[in-house]
Amino acid sequence: MRLLRARVRPALTVLALVAAVGCGAPVDDRPNIILVITDDQGYGDVGAHGNTKIRTPHLDAMHAESVRLTNFHVDPTCSPTRSALVTGRYSSRTGVWHTIMGRSIVHRDEKTFADVLAGAGYSTAFFGKWHLGDTSPYRPIDRGFQEAVYHGGGGVGQTPDYWGNDYFDDTYWHNGEPTAYEGYCTDVFFDNALRFIGAQAENGTSPFFVYLSTNAPHGPFLVDEKYSKPYADAGVPSPMDKFYGMIENIDDNMGRLRARLDDLGIADNTLLIFMTDNGTAAGVTNTHPTQRVGSTNEQLLARAEKLADEQAWQGFNAGMRGRKGSEYDGGHRVPFFMRWPAGSLGEPRDVGNLTAHIDVLPTFADIAGVAVQPDLDWDGTSLLPLLRGEEWSDRTLTVHSQRIRYPERWRKSSVMTERYRLVNGEELYDMESDPGQVRDIAEENPEAVAMLKDAYDAWWGRIDDRFDQHVHLDIGSDAENPARITAHDWLPPDDSVQVPWNQGHVSRAPAVNGTWNINVAQAGTYEFSLYQRDMPAEFPIEAAEATLRIGEAEASAPVPDGASSVQFTMDLPAGKTTMDTLFKARDGSERGAFFVYAKRL
Repeated sequence: MRLLRARVRPALTVLALVAAVGCGAPVDDRPNIILVITDDQGYGDVGAHGNTKIRTPHLDAMHAESVRLTNFHVDPTCSPTRSALVTGRYSSRTGVWHTIMGRSIVHRDEKTFADVLAGAGYSTAFFGKWHLGDTSPYRPIDRGFQEAVYHGGGGVGQTPDYWGNDYFDDTYWHNGEPTAYEGYCTDVFFDNALRFIGAQAENGTSPFFVYLSTNAPHGPFLVDEKYSKPYADAGVPSPMDKFYGMIENIDDNMGRLRARLDDLGIADNTLLIFMTDNGTAAGVTNTHPTQRVGSTNEQLLARAEKLADEQAWQGFNAGMRGRKGSEYDGGHRVPFFMRWPAGSLGEPRDVGNLTAHIDVLPTFADIAGVAVQPDLDWDGTSLLPLLRGEEWSDRTLTVHSQRIRYPERWRKSSVMTERYRLVNGEELYDMESDPGQVRDIAEENPEAVAMLKDAYDAWWGRIDDRFDQHVHLDIGSDAENPARITAHDWLPPDDSVQVPWNQGHVSRAPAVNGTWNINVAQAGTYEFSLYQRDMPAEFPIEAAEATLRIGEAEASAPVPDGASSVQFTMDLPAGKTTMDTLFKARDGSERGAFFVYAKRL
């Protein structure tokens, strides 16, 4: 690895090397970077933000020692947030605006923060939830990470995940190979991160970058009862009790991480970031006052007091309207803590300027000494000038939630300035006087509405290049042969078809189908194995006949009684094409093969 890093280290790190001339082996004093992101934990799901029920002592301690970006925004759902985070570009520009349908995969020509930092001499590793592609060339090990342990899809138990995973003693992919692990999912991902960090600290010749992305507290809400029962006993309703328990387990692991950094003597020169990927999924109930729209903040407060008197705990959303998936701030304003004692962030404090996920990569590049690369065309900007008190211009940012095959203008959108939010192109809110987004002031402020609509039009014209493009999944690549392709990445015939995105849905054998866009990486003879449930399940196909179509080539075969797979062999030219499958049952029902293994012979 040392030789590899020496080969890829570009001239831009020369300043770090000059300081070591005449002192033996060069010492790179740039900071280590650790980015921790959790899944579906909202701004209000942290004790330091005012939640009086949840126990997050380690996050609270980090909060006290950090620069806190209190007006930091992401997209309202997970894959879009992650795509913008890793590329520094608006999510739709990378080809991502959904969590399934192939619309959760970052196009192959995009560069990630791991690409940038590895190119600058950092050792890079990823642990946990990726949700930006499960096949080559879209896996974390294809996108700049030299070490990776990860589950499939958008969560443990989703369709691309290893069959039968349930959060405990699961099988995850280690550098592309299925590997069995003991323990709870979050503990496993932190264990592997700590192992990597320890090895890098022992090496000591170059900085490292760790992207630690937990699947918790995303549903299903599964956690050891020792974490959830105290909340249930305290009157926290289900499933919020388990959701809080999952967050408390994350907090324990954050404590382990910080203690390990201290033990290794690298805490001061490590930039440690904690953030989340969208608004809360289960941290408020449906009757929570900020989920209901009145005419004034006073009405919301009165409703909150009434609920407190009449009912059990309703959750906490820091006074925001909306939750995961929402275009209101509760859907996309999230925690962002930055701790770097030896760096130039200044004293722990709140910073209320408008910032976003697209700013993270430019900030990392700035810290690593990487010059701005115009060809990468980042939408974000480095946060270091802001944090150093230098001039910071007012800005207008936009987030949206599409979750359909092709994006639509103004769908679930928020155009943001530090003062205003224009929601869905119609509602205007003054965040200074109305942070709960209760009173629509669009009618009395037509000039502000017009200004923000113009900003949206310019933004839309910047992000629409990929709308008609499709990500193609490689088969026959030397990087992954055979390739495992799942229904998670089907493009269905229309938005009315529910893609089977989790293994429970697959097990119910829905009568649905879709098309994969594939890239035959090398011409040759290919063997295709079609499954109803994934290979490890060894589940008999519930069909009499199977069909495979690659482009215009088609073949059909009977399904042997009790067979869990059907094989086809085809000679294919290299290039982009489509793949369709069909299982016909004796009762006349039809469905696609939910799993296909494609092997170049």
